[in-house]
Amino acid sequence: MTTNEATQLANDHATEAAAALAALSGVASHQIAVVLGSGWVPAADLLGRTVAEFPVTDLPHFAPPAVAGHAGMVRSIDADGTAVLVFLGRTHLYEELGVDAVTHAVRTSAMAGCQTMVLTNGCGGLDASWTPGSPVLIRDHLNLTGASPLHGAHFVDLTDLYSPRLRELCRTIEPGLPEGVYAQFRGPMYETPAEIQMVRAMGGTLVGMSTALEAIVARSLKMEILGLSLVTNLAAGMSGQALNHLEVLEAGRAAAARMGDLLSRVIRLVA
Repeated sequence: MTTNEATQLANDHATEAAAALAALSGVASHQIAVVLGSGWVPAADLLGRTVAEFPVTDLPHFAPPAVAGHAGMVRSIDADGTAVLVFLGRTHLYEELGVDAVTHAVRTSAMAGCQTMVLTNGCGGLDASWTPGSPVLIRDHLNLTGASPLHGAHFVDLTDLYSPRLRELCRTIEPGLPEGVYAQFRGPMYETPAEIQMVRAMGGTLVGMSTALEAIVARSLKMEILGLSLVTNLAAGMSGQALNHLEVLEAGRAAAARMGDLLSRVIRLVA
């Protein structure tokens, strides 16, 4: 298969999924897509009125959830007249299903009509002032996965990848929201203290295992992107304690109301 054929196949799969989404939800098109990462799932209930919800595997080419805290559901929400497509969970690169599986939700969102992509995650923070439960806007990223989500000579400008306009809208809601540079590792192991020092030297302030590859594809599809991290723990070597996934989920649950309110207000401003 040529690289052009691989891109076309990924888009064809997304078109199939978008058609199934419209049929199952009864919503012909959506305007905004949201991917909720680890610990964010409870925030979905605060975004608006649920029109339809079903397992993501009811849509073609989606994989079942493989990680605790990722519900594996897709929800169509009416946010005061704005059709919002919400993925409760995502596929990660470390699941070894390939980059097209990681970005299938993004491509499906674009084919479903979404022009705005909101990517959230639970992550480690390198700033000691960011206590667990702190939201941080993503200003830029470091792709440390060793992978590209694009096929072949598909050149995409990543300047201002994370929309300055959308970040400014967020600050009209919470003026003190900090910004950070998100470093995506492949995972599934957490970073070593030495790797955290490397990220710090490179200018990174957030670390996790998602988001960057999805954002690149969203930009290639002409979507406007908002990245929002929930700091669930201090990065490796900073707290003197071991890292674990349950800590990530607990921090998300504790911050669910704040995150849901923030996302709900952002969505209405974007619309």
